Amino acid sequence: MIKLAEIYNQIETLKIWGNTDKSIQGLAFDSRKVEKDFLFVATRGTQVDGHDYVSKAIENGASSIVCETLPTELNSSVCYIQVKDSQESLGLIAAYWYGNPSKKLKLVGVTGTNGKTTIASLLYALFTNLGYSCGLLSTIENKIDKKAFPATHTTADALKINALLAQMLDAGCSYCFMEVSSHALAQKRTAGLHFEGGIFSNLSHDHLDFHKTVPEYIKAKKLFFDALPKTAFALSNNDDKNGMVMLQNCKAQKHTYSLKSLASFKGRIIENQIGGLHMQIDENEIYCRLVGQFNAYNLMAIYGAAILLGENKEDVLPALSNLQSVSGRFDYQQTPDGIIVIVDYAHTPDALKNVLETINQLQYSNNKIITVVGAGGNRDKSKRPEMAKIAAQLSDRLILTSDNPRFENPESILADMQEGLNDEQQKRSLSITKREEAIKTAYFLAQKGDIVLIAGKGHENYQEIEGERYHFDDKEVINNLINKNQ
Repeated sequence: MIKLAEIYNQIETLKIWGNTDKSIQGLAFDSRKVEKDFLFVATRGTQVDGHDYVSKAIENGASSIVCETLPTELNSSVCYIQVKDSQESLGLIAAYWYGNPSKKLKLVGVTGTNGKTTIASLLYALFTNLGYSCGLLSTIENKIDKKAFPATHTTADALKINALLAQMLDAGCSYCFMEVSSHALAQKRTAGLHFEGGIFSNLSHDHLDFHKTVPEYIKAKKLFFDALPKTAFALSNNDDKNGMVMLQNCKAQKHTYSLKSLASFKGRIIENQIGGLHMQIDENEIYCRLVGQFNAYNLMAIYGAAILLGENKEDVLPALSNLQSVSGRFDYQQTPDGIIVIVDYAHTPDALKNVLETINQLQYSNNKIITVVGAGGNRDKSKRPEMAKIAAQLSDRLILTSDNPRFENPESILADMQEGLNDEQQKRSLSITKREEAIKTAYFLAQKGDIVLIAGKGHENYQEIEGERYHFDDKEVINNLINKNQ
């Protein structure tokens, strides 16, 4: 329970109407979750405007309202606090409500198009192996010390984030590693959080259904670095064309990592094999279990962040060697009949290109690459033909299939992807709407030594179809096929 005056002193108010002498029992931005004497924050989302539910929140017991626009009719028993930006206010209020937990542990955020999950998850694993109690906020799962909880969004809402950070503190965590999505930054879900450091992985074509243009997408990512305090570090990929853009006007201590150019932390691939990477990092040679150039960049980000957090490279480098790939990220196995199957989350053109280029580097001369890939419904349509084109260029056989069609017709999505293929590529491609059938077809087309890539869903164990989530797991389908054919 907190006095309302304590709360509104945390935010920039335009107008306060009504009695402020109130005690607040809880916070909500969803009117359905409001209870007696709650503070309701009316936020504007992409689908729903919380201002339309102010009366419902009051009906459910809200005694105070934070909003950008005051209702035409005001309830005399309710206090209304008008603000310029209710999303930002929600973050600041949530942080204060939970005791500003991000200031009491070391919170490191990771943003970029690809690699966020791997970098955040492996930093969690690295620091756990170094003996620290850590938290993780990621696409795949949230972790408080060693307990895992399901994640529903890449970056949760401000209330959930602060609640989890508070639980991490209670559990004795000293670090938290967090994925920070462009959606979350644009919607100011990270407002009120204190970051010890920020990492930029890369930026490529994605989320234009939300941001509309690439400059707006870049601008959203840059918001994270612009907000870092002077006491934090900003670690950016110097080989990405937007790497230095992220550091412009950034007040934090600026650092870079690279495989190709001068940087604060410099790496080099000595050898890349299906069993892992042989790398040189700051003049030291190490062997890692992760595969591919994209993972070499991830490892450099992890190494750089660990050093900037005060760890000794003599401890960090051996620990890097023991890191294993994250579920659904270049997740490979060899079947009893000699087929290599790789399940990967690659769902952007650049991620798909990275994975397939890595596979081509590992491929033996007489073996084929068979790729199964789709594209999500109700998302950026412009990347569909591009993904199909990349997959066809870098594969011997291509099978287009469903990903998460959501409310779109799966066949229409496949038709959009087919537009990226020329006549020759069409001849060695198949379109199979049912994802399970597509995976089975790829498996049965493969012969000993061939590589089957199943791309797009990775760790996800569901398909979204017409507003429903149905159980579906790429790895489960493959394992069932292997077991049946042994």
